[in-house]
Amino acid sequence: MARVRYTCEFMVRSSPAILYNFLTIASSLAEWFCDTCDVNGDVYTFGWDGYEENAVLEDTTDDSYVKYSWEDAENDEECFEFEIYKSEISNDTVLTITDYADEDDVEDQKRLWESQIDTLSKRIGA
Repeated sequence: MARVRYTCEFMVRSSPAILYNFLTIASSLAEWFCDTCDVNGDVYTFGWDGYEENAVLEDTTDDSYVKYSWEDAENDEECFEFEIYKSEISNDTVLTITDYADEDDVEDQKRLWESQIDTLSKRIGA
């Protein structure tokens, strides 16, 4: 099954700086993205129900962009990215997530992101 790149976009009631911290700080990631998170240099170890997976922080721009690559990804281009920007029209903070999934799993993965972003919004206090 081919893996495809997809994008989701969410309005988040938060400043870009606070949202950025929830995307990069281990203790904050463990509040919404995973059960546990440890950082050693640029390697993040995410844990879910006893299962761990490593991702490398590939690129970051304060308050606006974060890119992680899974260490065990089949494709070197496969990553997940967070992009933060302020809407010029509404002045809302927008979070765009780019990720990869098997072609027939994209809709399920988008629903998973929706659930995680809902948890994130609650943790932020929005």
